Amino acid sequence: MTQFTSVRRFALSAGLCAAIVLGGCSAMNAQNPSGLLKPANVTTDEQGVALMLKGADVVGYFTQGKYMQGTAAFQSTYEGVNFRFASAEHKALFDKEPAKYIPMYNGYCANGVVYGIPWGGDADTFKMINGKLYIFGGKGSFDGWNLDEAKNMALADKYWNDEMKGTNSFVQRAKRLAFKVPHYMSGEELAKAVAAKK
Repeated sequence: MTQFTSVRRFALSAGLCAAIVLGGCSAMNAQNPSGLLKPANVTTDEQGVALMLKGADVVGYFTQGKYMQGTAAFQSTYEGVNFRFASAEHKALFDKEPAKYIPMYNGYCANGVVYGIPWGGDADTFKMINGKLYIFGGKGSFDGWNLDEAKNMALADKYWNDEMKGTNSFVQRAKRLAFKVPHYMSGEELAKAVAAKK
């Protein structure tokens, strides 16, 4: 066994141990709800309420094509996750068909999912593709996704369905940071690829 392999195994073991030790941590619990939306890009507010996309109105992307913040005055809970809306109309639409409005990869950065990593996702960086909502972790991730959208979508779907959906986000993240996918690109490498294509 090479020293590099030993280091990677140690990193994975340490990550898994940290995930177990932090089992009661609110961030871990929020991102790993007990329902179908596991794992999900969920944070807790000051009252401990688990919010999808920090309370962004998921319906607004579909009805108005833009990011808008929801409010506690209009909210619904679906699969253990709280969703907030900018209006009563948006809440009603969500309540009628909640699954329709769930972001792809449960709101994680779509470009991160390409690498098997459930990480981040900024509500104001998004793209609607074939009637589905994709969230990105900023302009760099968005640009990286657009280098080859069809390929990246196929990879993201594969990693989400084969190894991420229904798992613990912290364990998955530790695994894929220690054992990177063959096509992994660092942020710097991705930025260089984006710049080269322009």
